Amino acid sequence: MRSPPCSNGPSTSARRKVRDQHPGGSELSLFHELGIGERSLAALERCGIAAPVPVQTDAIPNLLAGRDVVIEAPTGSGKTLAYLLPMVERLQRPGPGPRALVLTPVRELAMQVDAVYRGLGTTGRIATLYGGVGYGAQMTALRQRPDLVVGTPGRLLDLIERGLLTLARVRYLVLDEADEMLDSGFAPSVERLLALTQRPQTILASATMPGWVAAMIRKHLVNPVSVRVTGVASEPRLEHALIRVERQSKLSTLSQLLRRNRGVIVFGRTKHGVRKLAADLRRLRHDVDDLQGNMSQSARDQAMARFRSGRSDVLVATNIAARGLDVSLVGLVVNYDLPETSESLTHRVGRTARMGNEGRALTFLTPDDAVSWRRLRGQGAPDLPEIDLEHLLGSGDWRFAAAGVAQSERVHATARPAPARSARPRYRGRRRGRAA
Repeated sequence: MRSPPCSNGPSTSARRKVRDQHPGGSELSLFHELGIGERSLAALERCGIAAPVPVQTDAIPNLLAGRDVVIEAPTGSGKTLAYLLPMVERLQRPGPGPRALVLTPVRELAMQVDAVYRGLGTTGRIATLYGGVGYGAQMTALRQRPDLVVGTPGRLLDLIERGLLTLARVRYLVLDEADEMLDSGFAPSVERLLALTQRPQTILASATMPGWVAAMIRKHLVNPVSVRVTGVASEPRLEHALIRVERQSKLSTLSQLLRRNRGVIVFGRTKHGVRKLAADLRRLRHDVDDLQGNMSQSARDQAMARFRSGRSDVLVATNIAARGLDVSLVGLVVNYDLPETSESLTHRVGRTARMGNEGRALTFLTPDDAVSWRRLRGQGAPDLPEIDLEHLLGSGDWRFAAAGVAQSERVHATARPAPARSARPRYRGRRRGRAA
């Protein structure tokens, strides 16, 4: 289940499509035509990455030209390499650092960016900074004067206040999972960090860019290029359906589903709820790991390692697992509890059907969830067909309930929010100009 550290995700059909559009020359030459140098090309070849995917084709030339860019593309579409490859090219010339900064909302995503960067074989130094662990190794990395810093806002501000880190030389700034970074929980910390930079080239990247993010784009980006990819590297291969179930039957229904599937991520709403659900499933003899914010970093790492390696069949998680975690061959995502927003639903189901693989998602809906589901639908959540639950549990096959048969062709791989109906706060401020 483990993904290669610099996995790009283009399926065979996607690579063939790119090659057909650019006859003559090797597939790697297409990266060269975008402006990627020989050292990075060799690293891509070692990783088995042959051709750029659409988000990279559109983003890389603009980033190499120094433009601010807003990247909106589905999970598993190659966003990380789209912004890291130009960064590597920009950092090849020596200079005092850090000159590049990648902000992420969760530790796991920071570690994933670190792995992809190191997989590119660059000589640039990196410091990856996040909470939940001691300071020793991170302080050592900072003393080595890194070219790139990757981290979460809280730990970065902590180290800045200790006088161990400065952002004054940052010239290339990425907000990964930008809508989450600019949401009310992170926005004050992100604003503080941005204020400590000297107007760098700025990149926002996410699978979803709600309308309320526009205010932050106007404030912090200068004449940005919009790169929007509506599909993954190949045709979407996600099926997403609804299960109507009584509240008292949720656990037994889930247990029966899990006995027919491996490589399943089950999403709960709260830390306590996830811990309890994982314990309940263990009592039912399921091989389960849980992932939630109150766990130590070592416990989180162990849970992810077990799930990635296939030593556990099920990962029960809060939304902490909904963004950035790159785990191959997740065959099924279960929304055991509804998320708060349609964007969260998009990111949750984006953990499957990645990199051209097939995947399925099931969203549980009890009578108590009716109001919450109407709210999500108003935000842009998809109109899901309903599964015939009795048939599913009996045979393991998907068959749509009578009321949902006509909807079966309208299953959507993503749920795009309706900006006009978004309840997100807007953050206002003076737009910053670009220093010469």
